[in-house]
Amino acid sequence: MRRTRPTTAWGAVAAVTGTMLVVAAAPGRAPGGDSADPAATGRPREAAVTLLVGRVLDEGPAAASGPCAARVFRPGLCSGWQERRVRATAGGAGSVLREPTLDRTAHPARAGEPPTDPGGPLEIALAQPGRITDVTVQDGRGRRLAGALGADGERWANSEPLRAGETYTVQVGAQDAAGTPVGVTMAFRTTPPADGGRLTVEFGPGPGTYGAGEIVTAELSRPVPAADPVARARLEQALEVSSEPHVEGAWHWVDASTLHFRPRTYWPAHTRVRVRSGLDGVEFGEHGYGGPSEDLRFTIGDRIEAVTDSATHRMTVRRNGRVIRTIPVTTGKAGFRTRSGIKVVLRKEQKVRMRGDSVGIARGTKEFYDLPVSYATRVTWSGEYIHAAPWSVEAQGEENVSHGCTGMSTENAAWFFDTVREGDIVEVVNSGGEPMAPFDNGFGDWNVDWRSWLAGSALTDVDTAPAQTPLTPTRLHPTT
Repeated sequence: MRRTRPTTAWGAVAAVTGTMLVVAAAPGRAPGGDSADPAATGRPREAAVTLLVGRVLDEGPAAASGPCAARVFRPGLCSGWQERRVRATAGGAGSVLREPTLDRTAHPARAGEPPTDPGGPLEIALAQPGRITDVTVQDGRGRRLAGALGADGERWANSEPLRAGETYTVQVGAQDAAGTPVGVTMAFRTTPPADGGRLTVEFGPGPGTYGAGEIVTAELSRPVPAADPVARARLEQALEVSSEPHVEGAWHWVDASTLHFRPRTYWPAHTRVRVRSGLDGVEFGEHGYGGPSEDLRFTIGDRIEAVTDSATHRMTVRRNGRVIRTIPVTTGKAGFRTRSGIKVVLRKEQKVRMRGDSVGIARGTKEFYDLPVSYATRVTWSGEYIHAAPWSVEAQGEENVSHGCTGMSTENAAWFFDTVREGDIVEVVNSGGEPMAPFDNGFGDWNVDWRSWLAGSALTDVDTAPAQTPLTPTRLHPTT
């Protein structure tokens, strides 16, 4: 089975129009309606919770200081503070119940709503009895914004700054007073830097321990187009990767603002990696000067590889080259074949609600499903998981009956969930499915052969440099 969105159980799709916070309208309700009670209009009452969504509008970094960052929904404390009341429903749709509260003294001449200030807080709270269960804030590249949900489930706030010039999707899961799950999806945009800012880089995945297939990402604060190969080469040369033990590796330009780094082969188990930026003070022609960026350190754990053969309906799991478990599985059936190729674990989700309409399967058709799923290990952003499938145990090891996910018994799924970590390697062979895309649906980078990977670097001429030649210190300045 597949889902299109991480973590939340509702399939509502948000859109961004101009700079407005947009939500998908609930059935039978026009956005902007004043009534929070459907029964008042004669319709049957549906499960719903009203949320308060607060954020600071385009006021610059100073807006997030003092009480503005510490208090919830107090328009007078922050110039440009905005509050919206948003209805979350069991169907996953929502509507704006009240126009935003906006400090117009700060914006006396502005019509409409300016974008969110990336330096300001983002806060979500309950306006009536219930409980917030999960909040996911994700930018257009799939990067999640860190945040904290209070122990009482009444309030969520971001714990890291928003990025400038980004579009964010906010997914909120909650329960009403009766415990019925509800949800809503929203979107907003942050303002870009006034002058574009200095060229900096943010490295991923973040500190921690990862699997042998983990990819290093470098997100630039402004694009450097392929039409400027000199600037690209200068920038790439300033991105320093070092590791113990030494690996052969290279950067690859995914797009004008994104680079990925990977070794030629998987990271050795227990490798220590450090990534640094030497951009500060470097001139990039019309792209201005580089600025300071934070280093990144992470480690690699045991090398876990899970290879699923869809023809034999078996998954073989190895740790550091030794088979530790063989698991009967079922993968995608005709019309829903599981993607072939190498993927890596993106995240683990203890409970997920999977619905057919999130992948285009219409309600009322024989293929539609709506199931609570346990021990779900995500390998694509479009919704491919390895998960418990107690409803298909008889088919596991015998035939492929899923809608694209890899299903196994609850016992095996719990074991797999506890064994793997982000960055571990998951490969599917003999599925008959489409090949895993390299960059736009998770990390399919390992499906790119090494020569093609080097061709994506601004420092390598693959026509003159033998593919077998170890990388020079110039590529991984100063060493790897």
